[in-house]
Amino acid sequence: MKIEIVTKNYRVSDELNEVLEKKTSKLDKFFDEGAKCRIYLKKEKRGGKMEVSLNHKGVDVRAEGKGDNFYDIIDMIIPKLERQIYKHRSKLEDKLKKSAFSEEIILPEEDEFVLVKTKQFEVKPCSVEEAIEEFELSGYGFYVFLDVDANKLKVLYLREDGNVGLIDPIIK
Repeated sequence: MKIEIVTKNYRVSDELNEVLEKKTSKLDKFFDEGAKCRIYLKKEKRGGKMEVSLNHKGVDVRAEGKGDNFYDIIDMIIPKLERQIYKHRSKLEDKLKKSAFSEEIILPEEDEFVLVKTKQFEVKPCSVEEAIEEFELSGYGFYVFLDVDANKLKVLYLREDGNVGLIDPIIK
């Protein structure tokens, strides 16, 4: 598996680099050659944040975690990734190694997402700038709108850093 480590406000020590490579190599049992692993490390005021994204043959698996140090965070993330792969194994089996699920591993249960509410609302055609203004007024953590310039549905969302992000879907 090809591993790429990207950092923000942090320099990776050789020791941490070795640990990250060793821990993520445990996931090699699921993927053939050509799999890519991207590890994003961000040092924050209190601890750090890590995101690990795996990509192989159109399969994207991602997990993130926060903690006091990156050694502990990777120990939290690897089981999360394994649980996701096992949970969706019927969908992923033809894209992973043939021997990926030969040994049965019992992982601790993780809460499943349950749809508890459905809402309907009007989608307002507007520019991105107008949508940002509406979003600020709405008080919600996201805002769905029809971008008049691109004639596409887009989503604004409130990021953890207090800024606004834009989701611009690409239809494959």
